[in-house]
Amino acid sequence: MHDHKLAVLIMAAGKGTRMKSDLPKVLHKLSGRPLIQYVIDIARKINASLIVPIIGHKKDLVIEALSHEKVTFAVQEPQLGTGHAIMCALPEIDEFDGSVLILSGDVPLIKAETLGNLLKHHISTNAAATVLTAITETPQGYGRIVRNNVGHLEAIVEERDAADEIRKIQEINSGIYVFNAADLRRVLPLISDHNDQKEYYLTDAVRLLTNEGKLVGAVVGAMTEAMGINTVNELKAAEKTINAGT
Repeated sequence: MHDHKLAVLIMAAGKGTRMKSDLPKVLHKLSGRPLIQYVIDIARKINASLIVPIIGHKKDLVIEALSHEKVTFAVQEPQLGTGHAIMCALPEIDEFDGSVLILSGDVPLIKAETLGNLLKHHISTNAAATVLTAITETPQGYGRIVRNNVGHLEAIVEERDAADEIRKIQEINSGIYVFNAADLRRVLPLISDHNDQKEYYLTDAVRLLTNEGKLVGAVVGAMTEAMGINTVNELKAAEKTINAGT
C-alpha cells in the first residue's frame, strides 16, 4: 500500500443551502473544526501524495481556512454535478499514475481503516474503479447498487430512474470512489449532461467502465461513516457520534 501512489480529490464546492447559511458547506464546524479538515486529515492518514480540494462557493474562505495545509486547489464554477467537479480537477492529475480516491468534504466520519480496505481491494483486484457502498433499511434517496452474479458492480441506478424491483435493493452508493487514474482521465470527458438535472454525474463514468467490460468493484462500508452532512440536525448527530468516540 505504501509504495502505491494515491491522489485524493475532495468535492468541496457546494453552498450547503439546507444548512440555512451562506457559508461554504465544508466550513461548517464539527466539534470546533471545519468539516473539510476531518477529510484532509484522513487523506494524510492513508498516505495521499496529492490532495486536491475542489472549491467553488465562496472559495476564498475555504482557501483561507486551509492556508496551513499543503494542498492543491481546483475550482468548479459553476457547479454542474459530481462528474463536472472531477472534470475541473483533471488538470491537477494530468500526469498522475496511481489510484485516485474521490471523497466529499462533508463526510467527516469516514475512517482511515475503511478507506484502506477500499484501496486494498481496488489494487488487489486490478479494478478500473471501486465503489464504497453501504447497506441500509432506509435506502430512499440514494443510488442503488446492482451487482452481477459474481458480485461485481453492474450499475449504480439513481432512485428517480429505478424500477420498483431496484428500489427494493438495500445496498446504496456512498459517493466515495477510487479510480485507476488513467481510466478516470479516459472516460470522464465522455460523460454527458443529458438528464433531468442537466448535470454531469460521476456515476456515469462508472457506467461507461462497466459498459466497456472493465472490472468495477464494490466494497461495503458502514452507513454511519458514509453519511454526508446536509442539515443542522445531521451536524448535531455527527457531533454526538464524534463525542461518543465511535
